[in-house]
Amino acid sequence: MATTELLIKNVRVVRPEAPDGDPPPLLDIAVDDGVIARVAPALPDDDAATVVDGGGLLAFPGVVDAHQHWGIYNDLATDTRTESRACAQGGVTTSLTYMRTGQYYLNKSGPYREFFPEVLGAAKGNAYVDYAFHLAPMTAEHITEIPHLIEEFGVTSFKIFMFYGGHGLHGRSSSQSDFLMTPPGESYDLAHFEFVMRGIQRAREKLTEYAPHVSLSLHCETAEIMTAYTAMVEREGTLSGLRAYSASRPPHSEGLAVTIASYLAHETGLPSINLLHLSSGKALSAALTMADAFPHIDFRREVTIGHLLADVDTAHGLGGKVNPPLRERADVEALWGHVLAGEVDWVVSDHACCRDEMKFGADRDDVFLAKSGFGGAEYLLPGLVGEGTKRGLSLQRIARLTSWNPARRYGLAGKGDIAEGHDADIALVDPDAAWTVRAAASESAQEYTPFEGFAMTARVTDTFVRGHRVCSGGEVTGAPVGRYVPRGR
Repeated sequence: MATTELLIKNVRVVRPEAPDGDPPPLLDIAVDDGVIARVAPALPDDDAATVVDGGGLLAFPGVVDAHQHWGIYNDLATDTRTESRACAQGGVTTSLTYMRTGQYYLNKSGPYREFFPEVLGAAKGNAYVDYAFHLAPMTAEHITEIPHLIEEFGVTSFKIFMFYGGHGLHGRSSSQSDFLMTPPGESYDLAHFEFVMRGIQRAREKLTEYAPHVSLSLHCETAEIMTAYTAMVEREGTLSGLRAYSASRPPHSEGLAVTIASYLAHETGLPSINLLHLSSGKALSAALTMADAFPHIDFRREVTIGHLLADVDTAHGLGGKVNPPLRERADVEALWGHVLAGEVDWVVSDHACCRDEMKFGADRDDVFLAKSGFGGAEYLLPGLVGEGTKRGLSLQRIARLTSWNPARRYGLAGKGDIAEGHDADIALVDPDAAWTVRAAASESAQEYTPFEGFAMTARVTDTFVRGHRVCSGGEVTGAPVGRYVPRGR
């Protein structure tokens, strides 16, 4: 009987803690019971049940994509299956997906004690990659449930959508209470955000063994600024398409929200804050200013691959509508500058599959009628390797940005590295593969992509989730093997 379940040979192993710029060593990876048992050169293959020859490809730790939205526009069970296939195609082995009550997702309200088991039930058995959930406390009752969610379900990360207080998911909203399904007499506003922070901090103080992994993430845009600028852009009528949408949600709206969120964290004593999908130079500048102003707050800064690869001119059509918007090329270059300077903590996809029939309004050319969000997990690692290395980003930094840093922050103890004792989550990458993005080639159910026609210079060939080969030669294979990962202890 074979003593090694899987042996991946002849791969250049990229370790997140290795010195930047060092050539990754050619090594073999032995896997037993879904866990990496040994990483060393020239391991014997005579006792391995399965041998995969990596042929000198790069071996990255499987991507921990810390920002996805399964089930936002489609049935959650179906979306879990199709979009986790897109994850596998792109080297993502763990998806952290945001979930809330209200319109979209399950389209219902109520306590998370009742709501979240439905979420887990819908996802179970459908995922090709491992997964966990961030939850958004939308009501006063949800705040009281935070300790229960941590202890009972291993949910250690929470979210605030700052612009929801006076703006809808796609633009103006006539009734926030209908949209968010909040109880009578409750508002989703700055006061609620403060009370969410206080509730999370109380849970951290009570549940001390979980505390290092309990954090709050914020979507930082300011509703009042966006509402006024949307009206102004539509009234003036000089801009159209993605440029009009960017102008309707201007970068200083992000910067202002970052500032407010940061002061609230200071006021409430909550030290673990994640600033999500910062899309502009102004947003990053505000985030860094707040880190200097409040050094006792452990801020983490997130950027998406979409905001690093596409701008209002290069994105393919209105399918590129997203919150916060794609920006001008100057903002793309500013984001890259911050990534290269080590001022961004992780890069994500913000994957939200929105199929054609839902994405576009009756007038397909009116950006304000289109829904917000698009998929992109399948392009996260290839895009960052290809574009990042051209700009001088080391392979080790890429491993930290895509895997190690989010795994540590969000309490995924067995993820994020290719080392003994870690889950055998591995993505093999050909750094010299030239190909062109085509939506038709994606495993996602989304029929379009804002990256259509983009030239890529790196490609994921194989993906392993706890030793299961879920993508082989670029093709998703086998049955779903992903499982829910409770976090915290």
